[in-house]
Formats: sequence, C-alpha cells, structure tokens
Amino acid sequence: MSQTDSRITPFDTLLVANRGEIACRVMRTARAMGLRTVAVYSDADADARHVREADEAVRLGPPAARESYLNIEAVVEAAKRTGAGAIHPGYGFLSENGAFVEALEAAGITFVGPPASAIAAMGDKSAAKARMANAGVPLVPGYHSDDQDDALLRREADKIGYPVLLKASAGGGGKGMRVVESGENFQAALDGCRRESQAAFGDTRMLIEKYLTQPRHVEVQVFCDSHGNGVYLFERDCSVQRRHQKVLEEAPAPGMTAELRREMGEAAVRAAKEIGYVGAGTVEFLLDFSQGQDGSFYFMEMNTRLQVEHPVTEMITGQDLVEWQLRVAMGEALPLTQEALTITGHSFEARLYAEDPEQDFLPATGKLERFAMDLEGAGLDPERVRLDSGVDTGDVVSMHYDPMLAKLIVHGDDRDQALSTLNRALAALDVQGVVTNRAFLQRLATHPAFKACELDTRFIEKNEATLFAPKQYTTEAYAGAALIGLNQLARECESDSPWDRHDGFRLNAPHTIRISLCDPANVQDEASVVVVEGIRASGADPWDLTIGGETLTARLQHLEGDAVAVTLNGHRRRLQARRDGNVVVMVDPRGETRLFWRRIDAIDHGHHEAESTLTAPMHGTVVALLVEAGQKVEKGMPLMVMEAMKMEHTMTAPADGHVESFHFNAGDTVGQGDVLLEFAPAE
Repeated sequence: MSQTDSRITPFDTLLVANRGEIACRVMRTARAMGLRTVAVYSDADADARHVREADEAVRLGPPAARESYLNIEAVVEAAKRTGAGAIHPGYGFLSENGAFVEALEAAGITFVGPPASAIAAMGDKSAAKARMANAGVPLVPGYHSDDQDDALLRREADKIGYPVLLKASAGGGGKGMRVVESGENFQAALDGCRRESQAAFGDTRMLIEKYLTQPRHVEVQVFCDSHGNGVYLFERDCSVQRRHQKVLEEAPAPGMTAELRREMGEAAVRAAKEIGYVGAGTVEFLLDFSQGQDGSFYFMEMNTRLQVEHPVTEMITGQDLVEWQLRVAMGEALPLTQEALTITGHSFEARLYAEDPEQDFLPATGKLERFAMDLEGAGLDPERVRLDSGVDTGDVVSMHYDPMLAKLIVHGDDRDQALSTLNRALAALDVQGVVTNRAFLQRLATHPAFKACELDTRFIEKNEATLFAPKQYTTEAYAGAALIGLNQLARECESDSPWDRHDGFRLNAPHTIRISLCDPANVQDEASVVVVEGIRASGADPWDLTIGGETLTARLQHLEGDAVAVTLNGHRRRLQARRDGNVVVMVDPRGETRLFWRRIDAIDHGHHEAESTLTAPMHGTVVALLVEAGQKVEKGMPLMVMEAMKMEHTMTAPADGHVESFHFNAGDTVGQGDVLLEFAPAE
C-alpha cells in the first residue's frame, strides 16, 4: 500500500476549484456518481455556466485570478463552509500547486490528484530529467556537464550528431541559443552563443542537445492508484500548436506501431512510478520520425494533472477519466488492468477560442448572442460528437481568463472518418456575438498536409501561407449568398398580402432585385463589390441570378435545423446557412464563406429598419445631415444620408418629434450598429 493511503477519506461532496468548461465537465461526472457538487467563482463569473450547474457555489473574490481562483485560503474555506470532503482542481490555476495540496492535507480534505511530493518532483525540470534517466526513460541526447572546454564541447557535439542545439545553461527566451548544422560551424556558433549569454545572463555556460528537425508532440495518458498499480491509456498527438499552445489533438497518434506504442506507454508508467504518482497524469514526449520509419522518442516533461485533451482518450477507450480520478481519490484500485484496455476507432479534439486569427489571434470579448451546434441539420450522430463547453447563449466572455470557450470532440471508425466528422461538426457550430477561431480550425482540419499526417510542432508556421491565404470567392459563393438573402426577404413578409411583401413582387410581371456582395472586411472598398441581379416570375419559381454576365438558375430549399440545399444550374449542395445582421454566413465541410449582403435597387427597403432604430444598418460614410439639431420634423422626414456599397441610404424620422443631437458629421465613417443621432418623439 502506498504512503498516500493515510490521506484518503470517503467523501460525498466535491468542490471543483476551477471554472469554464473543465468545471462543467468534472461536475457532470460527479453528479452521475451521486456526488453533491460545489462551484467557486469570482465576481466576473457570478452568472457563469459552471455556477449555474453546481448544487452550491461560493464567491472567492474579485475577478483577478490571484484574488480568487488562486487564493488557496479562500478555496479551502469554501470547502469547509460547504462540507466538501474533496477538491478537484481541473487544469491550470492550482492544479499543480504543491502548497495547495499540503494545505488540503492539513485541513483533512482529499485532493483529487497526486501527492505534493510528485508535483514537486516534476516541477524541477533538471532534477526531473535526472530521475527519468534513472528510471530508464529516454532523454534527448545531450551534454549537460560543467566542463566547458571548447574542444570537449566540440567532441560532445560530434558524438551527439548534427544538427545540434547550443543553449545557454542560464538562458531563456531564445537568447544564447543557436542551431549548428555541422562541425565546421560549431566554434563560430559557440562563440556567438557565449557572447549573447554573457550579455543577457552574465553566464557563459553552455549545454548541447540533439536538434530534432521534425519533432512531433506525442503524450501518453497514465494512471496510478494508491495500491501500486499503474497503466497507460495510450497516446495522443498534439503536434499542431500555436506559440506552444495546442490547437488540434488526436488519438491514437498517426503512424504508431504496436511496438512503439508499448515502449512509450511502459516508459510513461515507469516515469510515474519513479515519483510515487497517484491519479491521472500525462507524460509528454518528442517523437522523431526523421531518422527512421519506426521513430525515436524522448522525455520532455510530465503534467501532474488532467489534460485539456483528455476527451480524445475517453473517446477511443470508452473510459471516463474523471470517474477514474474520483474513484482513485476514494482509495479504490484502478478499474482495469493494462490487458483490458483497448483502442476503438479514432478521435479529434478542436479547441474553440474567443480570438481573431486574422488579427494575430487577438483575444476577443463580448456577449454570445448565439452558441449552438446544429447536429440534426449537419446530419451528425450525437454519439460521435461531443461539445464540452463552459458557456451558453447569452453568456459574456470577459477579459480576465483564458479565452477558450469549448472543446469539440469527435469519433470515427478510422482517422479519415473522424476527420470528416470534425469538419462537419465545425460547420454545424454557430457562434455569434464574439469572434472565434472556428473558421481557422476548419482550415486546419481540411488542410492537405494535415489530412496526409504531415505533422510536427511547426505545422502552422510551415503552412502559414496557405492557412492565411487571401479569401477567394467563386461565382457559386456569390450566387449562394445572394439566393439566401433573397429568400430571407420573401420569408420576412408580414402577411400574405402582396402590398406587404419585401421581395419586390409585381402583378403579372417578373421583377428584378439588385444585390451587392463583398468581403465583410472590405465594405468600404468599392472595387471589391460584386453586383448580382435576381429575377423571379412568381414566388414559386426559381431565381435567375446574373453575376458578371453569367446567368444561373437558382433554387433554395430549407432542410432541418440551419441546413439548406442550394441548387445552381441543377447542381445541389447542402450547407449550413444563416444571416448574421447584413452578413450571410455559409458553412460546409470545405470551409466557411462570409459575404456582406445589401439590396441596391431603387426601392427603399430600409424604411422599416429606420422606423425601429436610429443606428447604422451597415458600415459606411455619412454623406449629409438633412436637418438641424432641435428642428421639428414629421414622421418619415429624411434626417441624414449614409453611403456604402455603391448606394445611399436615407435615415428617416421614426415619429413626429425633433433631433436632439447628431453623433456624426458629413464625411465621418460609421460602423454597423453605431448610434447615429438622438431623437425625441413629440409628446
């Protein structure tokens, strides 16, 4: 029996010392096991989803994490206050904090995780590598000794084999670090690294490591109990990263042989047992296929907690890893032996962030006007798709915490099927109100190199040109967007009367509607605008769309959920479609298309909008102010004129009254939704 047995006590109430999707995910399993759940929250999260879903919730403090989620004393007090016998830390925050574990042990509260000694053992990277070497876990070949003689360093580099990486022993941030391709360049590189290291750190000591040219980030899920048992639940490939932040993960790792999987798994279990580990942990390796087909692997570090990407392991093994964690924390033995664990199919996880990939992944904030996934419309099996989310429609994304909103996890019989399901699921994910990386994730998942398993940790950098290529719109895309907008006009009719229709209906004659379309980011660029003319004889007939001299017969059919079928000249395509303000969004497994849509024929169909709001209906420029502040006006009188997308739009008085003030002058640029003026109706 392990020395950790003394810390184990039965518990029926679990406090989750975290927030967002991981707090919701842990509580889901806890409730299924019959446990009472307690959430903690900061002022910024008072109305958050994890608070709403818990049986009880306790305020920790202000929004700053150091004053709330990282406040050990406040978290322990919340557990005592609610009678929580155990705390699950999730990941991040206090999950790998030895002082937190010791505080819980002193308070008689079970920590759902490893003992503090195991966390400390892996916290010191240099000491951890020494212990891994003792346990027979492969390390990146290198030289780390104190003898810094130039000739000795050169001999060690020759022995390791080029290319090698010279690194300042006291370094960080890339200073004093160079890749050396051959022995002829070694001395010059060594001299340069020493100069940089001396200037930055006041230290010239160097270490040498084998430089891996195409490293893959492959990690192994391990589990140990307090009875001396340990197993591995196979591996995950997390190579697709941005600034060392994982973006897409999958399990099992492509290209793994049964022998390599067993060797890595057994090495990971040895690493865990070396430090007396208990619970769920992840041993991370660099896997190098560049030197041979079978690959070589090297220990990188161990995460002494549950990982963000644990659901892909759950998908391929059929096991609930949080349930395993809780049972181990209760003192039970592992549910299964190594021989009983098997892999079924393939799984992907995509991390949905509130960020703008087109603006160097700048984090985004705001209110989620819609957060939903249309599985029915996308024709997806709910048993194969899982959305672990910490938000709902109406929630506010704040600036205080990590911008991850959710994780989309899918399963397939093999990698190709799972990837196809991922693309369809990403297309079915509808997030409005906050900018996200959803479209970027789809570009990654559909990239030819990713589909071909050409993976390494610099995948995004290597494929940046294609991942961020300028948008190109096809005739079919323009026709689809125009058709969706035109049919929306017809559906917005207020009654069956032809006098109330918005779609330009004419008695006994075809009618033409002119639409302008462009990239939403280039609304002010008239050169980017494409004009579409639509003609339909009656409401039952298809549209004849003319685009750049080409005419297409177009028909739209609404299917289940947000799905539609667009038929152009007899070619039918199924896609997810919606109107997001003036933007038409079309998504299918090939990607996302967004086009700014505006009607530009002679009839003023903005009148109804102007009656209900005095905000800018589009991005544009103020052309003229037609009245003066304080001037009395009658309902319908023109107040100001805007220009955008080759047309003028007149804002009219919504009622009898007067303009109190204008917020813009002629020549000013306004954004969609900007309040243009203050209007006071007559009493």
